[in-house]
Amino acid sequence: MSRTSMSRTSSRRRWLRLALASAGSAGGLLALGGSMRSALAQPAAAAGPVREVEVTARRFEYLPNEIVLKAGEPVVLLVRSLDFVHGMNFPVLGLRADLVPGRITRVEIPAQRPGVIDFVCDNFCGDGHEEMHGRLVVRA
Repeated sequence: MSRTSMSRTSSRRRWLRLALASAGSAGGLLALGGSMRSALAQPAAAAGPVREVEVTARRFEYLPNEIVLKAGEPVVLLVRSLDFVHGMNFPVLGLRADLVPGRITRVEIPAQRPGVIDFVCDNFCGDGHEEMHGRLVVRA
């Protein structure tokens, strides 16, 4: 390996160590790839037992497309796609998942404060794709 390529590798490793070390802070999360921390997120200490909610994805809908949660309640969505590799994207939370047919995909939603959190399909699935969305309604 040449001296120049060794120097680049060393610089990349230093940068990666620095980025990983700061990943616990909101600034570190932004530096690592544009992930956003939700303004609605509760501290982890407030989290209670995890509730599981089953969701089905198919062209061009999520069932249910509105999920009501209690504030401070951590939730795991168990999502099953019936027909296509749909995407499930929660832009405000910085979360997304690919939903592979025949598999159950676990999407962990951290405890939240009251409000509405929208989610959308972000893998184009046909003419009704724009209508494939839903929301989490977090109540006090």
